[in-house]
Amino acid sequence: MSKVHAAAGIAALAVAVALAGCASPASRFYVLAATAVPDAASSVPSEVVAIDSVAIPAAVDRPQFVVHLASNRVLIDEFHRWAAPLSASIARTLAEDLAVLLGTSRVVSGPLAASFDPAYRVGVDIQRFESIRGQGVVLDAVWVVRRTAAGSAATSGRSTLRETVAAGEGGDYEALAAAHSRALAGLSQDIAAAIRAAAGR
Repeated sequence: MSKVHAAAGIAALAVAVALAGCASPASRFYVLAATAVPDAASSVPSEVVAIDSVAIPAAVDRPQFVVHLASNRVLIDEFHRWAAPLSASIARTLAEDLAVLLGTSRVVSGPLAASFDPAYRVGVDIQRFESIRGQGVVLDAVWVVRRTAAGSAATSGRSTLRETVAAGEGGDYEALAAAHSRALAGLSQDIAAAIRAAAGR
């Protein structure tokens, strides 16, 4: 092999190593999951429940996972992302949890909700959706349940839930997504109780 070819080979190898060292890590994607379980409370009549809207804080309204590092500092992680828009994922998860808790499959969210004339409309304004690596999550939400029947009063409430990261639950971000899922199940329990109370009036 000539010295020129040898030098070229070494140069190519050096470039390949450098590029490999500079390659970005692959992004990982996470989803929320319904985790509510049926309880002993009575189900509601087979009427439609619609999750009308879910508002989330602007700081977390992005594909990237936002992790709280201190009271006034967060990390926006480019390589750990939600698989779908967070507000839509929260609405879907709440709908699935409520379907389990209320004993009915007629709970809808998203664009599909506009196709129904629901007996109950639910609006949720999430004030805090915090993720603390290695510790857990905080979910603070104001919500309202409106029965669409004429003359019916709305029921509102506030739910503050904290879920710790369970040992052996997987990677940091996977554990945080699971903890947020459990917190949303707790929020769904409060909303389901309000719907049951309205149905019993």
